[in-house]
Amino acid sequence: MQRYRRRIATAFSAVVASLLLSLSLSAAPARAATHDPIVFVHGLSSDSSSWDDWISDFEADGYSSSELYAWSYDWGQSNVTTASQLATEIKSVLAKTGASKVDIVAHSMGALNSRYYLKNLGGTSYVDDFVSVAGVNHGTSVATWCAWLYTSCKEMQTGSTFLTSLNSGDETPGSVSYASYWSDCDSAVVPNSSALLSGATNVDAGCISHTDMNNDHGVYEQVRDFIS
Repeated sequence: MQRYRRRIATAFSAVVASLLLSLSLSAAPARAATHDPIVFVHGLSSDSSSWDDWISDFEADGYSSSELYAWSYDWGQSNVTTASQLATEIKSVLAKTGASKVDIVAHSMGALNSRYYLKNLGGTSYVDDFVSVAGVNHGTSVATWCAWLYTSCKEMQTGSTFLTSLNSGDETPGSVSYASYWSDCDSAVVPNSSALLSGATNVDAGCISHTDMNNDHGVYEQVRDFIS
C-alpha cells in the first residue's frame, strides 16, 4: 500500500511539474522583433539632430534606441574622408549590436559619402539596405556658391571628378537593396532628376522642400517600409 501511495505521489508531482512548465511557457512574453541597426548620415550644413523626428518615428514603430545611430561629421571635408569615418562608425555599430549588417539612411550630401563607402571601401559586405533621401547623387548646380570654400561642395558640383568616378560603372553595386526618394521641387538638388540612381527603387515623393525631406512623415513611412 505504501509503495502504491508513493507511485501515486510521484505521478501527481510529475503532472504538476508539467502543468507549471506549460503555464510558465505560455505566460512568457513574446520576444520583441529585432531589426538591422540603422545608421543615419546627414548632409551639408547639418548634424545628427536632423534625424530626431525620424528616430522618434522609428522608436514609435518598434525600434529600440540601441538600433538607431545618428552621427555627426565635419561636412566641409572631402566626402572621401567622411566615407572612411563612416566605415569606422559602422564597424563600431556592428560590434555594439552583434548584427552582421546595418541599413544606411542618408540625406542630401550624405548619400555621396555613403555611396563612396559602399563602392570603394567594402561597404556592400556590411550594408543590407541603402536609402538616399534628397541625395545629390549626380550633382547640383547650386553647389557653386560654396565650392570655393569647402571641398565637399566642390565634389557636389555637376561633372566634378569625384562624381564622375563615383557614378562610373554600376551606381548600385553589390547585393545591397537601394532606394532613392526625391522631390520634384527640390531647390537644392538642381536638376531634381540628379537624385535618381540607376538600379535603385526611385520614388518621387512629391513637392517637398529639401530640408523637409528627412523629417516628413509620409516619406518616413515609405523608407520604413522599404527597409523592413
